[in-house]
Amino acid sequence: MSNARKTSADPQSPVRHDADAHDVIRVHGARENNLKDVSIELPKRRLTVFTGVSGSGKSSLVFDTIAAESQRLINETYSAFVQGFMPTLARPEVDVLDGLTTAIAVDQQRMGGDPRSTVGTATDANAMLRILFSRLGTPHIGPPSAYAFNVPSVKASGAITVERGDKKAVRATFTRTGGMCTRCEGRGSVSDVDLSQFYDESRSLNEDAITVPGYKGGGWNYRLFTESGFYDPDKPIRDFTEKELHDFLYHEPVRMKIAGINMTYEGLIPRIQKSMLSKDPEAMQPHIREFVSRAVTFTACPECDGTRLSEGARSSKIKGISIADACALQISDLAAWVRGLDEPSVAPLLTALQQSLDSFVEIGLGYLSLDRPAGTLSGGEAQRTKMIRHLGSSLTDVTYVFDEPTVGLHPHDIQRMNRLLLQLRDKGNTVLVVEHKPETIAIADHVVDLGPGAGTAGGAVCFEGTVEALRAAGTLTGRHLDDRAAVKGAVRKPSGALEVRGASTNNLQDVDVDLPLGVLTVLTGVAGSGKSSLIRGSVSGREGVVTVDQAPIRGSRRSNPATYTGLLDPIRKAFAKANGVKPALFSANSEGACPNCNGAGVVYTDLAMMAGVATTCEVCDGKRFDASVLEYRLGGRDISEVLAMPVDEAREFFADGEAHTPAAQRILARLADVGLGYLTLGQPLTTLSGGERQRLKLATHMGEKGGVYILDEPTTGLHLADVEQLLELLDRLVDSGKSVIVIEHHQAVMAHADWIVDLGPGAGHDGGRIVFEGTPADLVASRATLTGEHLAEYVGA
Repeated sequence: MSNARKTSADPQSPVRHDADAHDVIRVHGARENNLKDVSIELPKRRLTVFTGVSGSGKSSLVFDTIAAESQRLINETYSAFVQGFMPTLARPEVDVLDGLTTAIAVDQQRMGGDPRSTVGTATDANAMLRILFSRLGTPHIGPPSAYAFNVPSVKASGAITVERGDKKAVRATFTRTGGMCTRCEGRGSVSDVDLSQFYDESRSLNEDAITVPGYKGGGWNYRLFTESGFYDPDKPIRDFTEKELHDFLYHEPVRMKIAGINMTYEGLIPRIQKSMLSKDPEAMQPHIREFVSRAVTFTACPECDGTRLSEGARSSKIKGISIADACALQISDLAAWVRGLDEPSVAPLLTALQQSLDSFVEIGLGYLSLDRPAGTLSGGEAQRTKMIRHLGSSLTDVTYVFDEPTVGLHPHDIQRMNRLLLQLRDKGNTVLVVEHKPETIAIADHVVDLGPGAGTAGGAVCFEGTVEALRAAGTLTGRHLDDRAAVKGAVRKPSGALEVRGASTNNLQDVDVDLPLGVLTVLTGVAGSGKSSLIRGSVSGREGVVTVDQAPIRGSRRSNPATYTGLLDPIRKAFAKANGVKPALFSANSEGACPNCNGAGVVYTDLAMMAGVATTCEVCDGKRFDASVLEYRLGGRDISEVLAMPVDEAREFFADGEAHTPAAQRILARLADVGLGYLTLGQPLTTLSGGERQRLKLATHMGEKGGVYILDEPTTGLHLADVEQLLELLDRLVDSGKSVIVIEHHQAVMAHADWIVDLGPGAGHDGGRIVFEGTPADLVASRATLTGEHLAEYVGA
């Protein structure tokens, strides 16, 4: 027997098998985004936490280098045909990457917004429930597809060949029983348009009867109707005959000459349906989005009562419960119901379903229901739902990559999340976590601290080693790891109150609460206790209330902080005034664009079934502007150089001298206030992290004239050191006369509040009540709630 065979058979042997030598992931010379030639070795089958200020390069190293290269190498194993249907992944900027294993990135991207995508369909739970009902449901209505709301019933006739193994049979008819409701097509709601929002029936078309944005009298959109000849444009719409009204609103497309030009005429409703109602509301201009929200109403489907299922699927029951009832139950209750089913014929299925549902409860999502639309989950909830798939997975030696898995979690729930991360590691997986919370950093086997600053001031490894060594290392993270905020001694006195009466959205149980004005109020409670329901259902939308939530910013790769905040307008005007030319020349999306790349800075080459390639434009060298535009200067800089400046540098540039621009200064000051001083003005929005996007929104909203600001977890993505800066910003907002209400779990923010409203005591139907109202000092003294216990422990009381 060879020595190698002996060592592999004897785990106690000091001589290692060659195969066991690959126990590190080796990164050498990583330069993706702001990384500065980073070289590092990460231990496999261990939990490594990456820390550092926001923008220091954590995601660039973990997601854009390690996970991206692993994914790219896997994709290359597929045929060119299959690769054509996959996302294009360029090779990361890195010299050597050794020891990679299959990487599964579990990020905070919201799950699909399709209404047919639910918590149940996004995991295996719905599929297992359908099999269960097809076996045990009475009356029996068909196979599992008969209980699926995304499978329609089909009947076909003709010569249909059905193959079963090596046998073929020709049938005259074919039927498939699906569970989709025919009225709403499995969506659970039906949309209707409010015609009063489209036109004023007391006016004629020549009197500007159409009230849709973009349909001004005399414009081409308008002339299409006034000159169509189907009705009299001088007759009030309420006097139209039935046929005339049908032609005005619903006429099918028809080619005709209008003012001597060949055009397509169609009714107003299908025309608006195509141009506005079918578009993503987030991508619309604000006034059009407002019109769409007024004009379209969504109501629960009257045929299936919002369950999405056909009558047959709803009629089949197990112990008096239909599949629609089961999916509507809170998952913790559904788990208890499944546990009570004792049916030996489906015992393995019940065990698997039980484990899946218990995983939801274990991960702190027991308050959800399986019929909850996946698009309505927060980033943190979406990430934890994706985790469910991997907890029961048989895979080992996989690299799991997490992006702040504690987002949206109460300190009580963070302990659960920590257990799950360790559980994944103990199955023999490599777990890489980007995280700021000290509670999660504390459980790491290995810590990598990036920095020292953000953007161009970051991108280097400041420290790697154990948590104990980090505390003694003197890096920014090490110094702040044991920071503990003290409870505020003197609190501000409220100037009034925002009254909420009888709030019953989602799980809220007829809540009455007075949210004080003129102070910093923190709304807290375990995940699923009803915080967002209280704000969305009863506070947002009121006059003077500005809500800055975590919904992602929609923007193309052409959008950047300068365009999003409106900063580009004063910059363009300053350039135009200094050079005596038009402002449009200084926009890469308008007249000043490079003709070769149309202002994108890169040229995209589609290689059909092969992966497409993006190359830097050779004409403008990635600067996005026509060469003639770059000859115009302001304060000695051209427009591309200004857009390449970080916010902090731009503040100095526009402060005085020829480039002095007060309007630009104001916007830049707000960006610096929210901790985005390191962002370059022209950085594509698609490259920003979730925390950066939310703070960019906050900076934009700070310019509005709102009296009440509502922030949804503003500490998301913030380093411990940056939380102090955020608290100073919140104080400045309150001291300037604003009222600030923050949904937050971070204990430093709770300790700094003037007033705390704690919801609970649990999640789902175990929550939805106010369990404490008062000052942080009172909450710590009473320790009456879960939040009180954790806050008291945090401040050392």
